Amino acid sequence: MKLGISTYSLYQALNSGELTILEVIEYIASLGAEHAEIVPLGFNLTENPELIEAIKKQARESGIELSNYAVGANFSGLNEEQFEKELERLKKEVDIAAALGVKKMRHDVASSADLSISHFLQELPKLAKACQVIADYAAPLGITTSVENHGYYIQHSDRVQALVEVVDRPNFKTTLDVGNFLCADENPQAAVGNNIKFASMVHIKDFYYRSSTDQPGEGWFKSAAGNWLRGSIVGHGDIAIPQVLRIVKESGYDDYISIEFEGLEHCKLGTRLGFEFVKRVWNEL
Repeated sequence: MKLGISTYSLYQALNSGELTILEVIEYIASLGAEHAEIVPLGFNLTENPELIEAIKKQARESGIELSNYAVGANFSGLNEEQFEKELERLKKEVDIAAALGVKKMRHDVASSADLSISHFLQELPKLAKACQVIADYAAPLGITTSVENHGYYIQHSDRVQALVEVVDRPNFKTTLDVGNFLCADENPQAAVGNNIKFASMVHIKDFYYRSSTDQPGEGWFKSAAGNWLRGSIVGHGDIAIPQVLRIVKESGYDDYISIEFEGLEHCKLGTRLGFEFVKRVWNEL
């Protein structure tokens, strides 16, 4: 297992201008991380391709690997022309992943206001086709593509499983975010147990959880069923992170794990504390 940090964890500092992406990589390395996962929020590699070589150089100088490249995509509700245009855009993102030298790339697949299982099943063949095209494009480059349990529509463990199995490509798996299952009101321990065998990448994220009958106020957002969530430092929230990590470890998973922080605390503090917590717990298991 190689423990690292997603640049998304430092988005607060990137967005404010406190840190550049190169300084983020340097900070990630300073914490003892073995890898950095590149999420282009707060910077843009399509508009600023010169950053690709700069990021690679900074990672080499900092002594860490680049593990994964994570981008958005949406193939839901598109006509044929829009569908093909989105495919071409995403292929260019695969090219960026290859230029970065990473062998893993997460792309979103769909978002929709209609979260029903019937709508998902209706769209599944089209969504699977999109993933097949991108996985086949990425395969000669040695890249494994993946879908994350993310965005309400394809967030439940069984929907992710269904997509991975219908796509049926050896280089298409899931980026498994242990916290995101709560957004679909699914027990994280059960969901991680269901999907760890499909994982090419694992994100460790934590949330505070309150019932739908509570009124917690600013900083909280609703799950699919109307319960309340707020990002926390990993280990400070309501997810049983040690138990989740035990499931991951006992599964035999031995690849990249990324810390993701999206709490209200300063991102450098939240990232450091979460990283230190996961490193300690993993070593004690």
